[in-house]
Amino acid sequence: MKLVKLETFTNEYVCFVRATAEDGAQGWGQVAPYYADITAQVLHRQVAPYALGMECEDIDAMLDLVRDREHKFPGSYLRRAMGGVDTALWDMRGKREDKPVCALIGGTPGTVRAYGSSMKRDITPIDEVDRLSRLRNEKGFDAFKFRIGAEVGRNQDEWPGRTEKIVTYMRQAMDDGVALLVDANSCYTPARAIEIGRMLQNNGISHYEEPCPYWEFSQTKEVTDALEIDVTGGEQDCMLERWETMIADRVVDVLQPDICYLGGLSRTLRVVRMAEAAGMPVTPHAANQSMVTLFTMHLMRAIPNAGKYLEFSIEGSDYYPWQDGLFVNDPYEITEGQATVTNAPGWGVEIDPNWLARSQYQSSDIHS
Repeated sequence: MKLVKLETFTNEYVCFVRATAEDGAQGWGQVAPYYADITAQVLHRQVAPYALGMECEDIDAMLDLVRDREHKFPGSYLRRAMGGVDTALWDMRGKREDKPVCALIGGTPGTVRAYGSSMKRDITPIDEVDRLSRLRNEKGFDAFKFRIGAEVGRNQDEWPGRTEKIVTYMRQAMDDGVALLVDANSCYTPARAIEIGRMLQNNGISHYEEPCPYWEFSQTKEVTDALEIDVTGGEQDCMLERWETMIADRVVDVLQPDICYLGGLSRTLRVVRMAEAAGMPVTPHAANQSMVTLFTMHLMRAIPNAGKYLEFSIEGSDYYPWQDGLFVNDPYEITEGQATVTNAPGWGVEIDPNWLARSQYQSSDIHS
């Protein structure tokens, strides 16, 4: 069946995509959050003209055609827009076959171990320890990630001494049964990253994310080679050639593609297969409770080299006010530290009609 219509429903932060086939079948997807209204324009201007009229089942060929026709624009916005179409077509296929997406890619419904992921740096070490301890008791998480350094901080901490304090406080507060992960968000030079990494190792931290500017592969590899702790990264990378290099050179120990940033599930599966051949685990980036975490849950229920856990944002309306009211049914219930992929067809979620009614709407069809 050919793709005949693409519609976007967007605000500044979220853009949902509805794809329609010539027989009337439909599916819902989403572009990456943030400046989503800009990505919607890219979708209609630079993706729809090539995708419309192609077979809905041949997603890889569709994405490659868009990439080739828009070869002068190899960056993030185009990949984000491609991901909106990709994820809508996977939902359509799941509904057509009455299967969840995870089953379409070789998996089964079920639970996924989650780690509670903090996004905050403007929180004191004591307050962060308190809220993560509370969530452990309430939700049963047995793994947490918190922030160190300053975002792209050029070796600066968010405030002096915060990193050392939060690491030691967190380790003291959590027993050995709780895995602790940190994210430096491109803060450090290699020398400082290695110094911090040794402190992390001494405190039993098991995951050290994006220690150096993510685009500087040689710097990150220097840190990876110097430390025993798992160094992780890749969330920002949207070019498959970058992934080939990252994997071939063992730039990190654990790969973290973001399904929405990379250009959809189909392109992420290509990275997964490359990683599997190299014997590397994949723990995707999923930093908010838009549809990206749901996409990631389905992926992790299906791939043989899934990492230890699902990233699950613990931030609510004080940090992500735009998350409220997105869905009719809540796909993000956590029970005993586990998220659940249901057997509902497609992505298994319904977009709230009230949210759609308030959004900006645009449509492209095969005749336009």
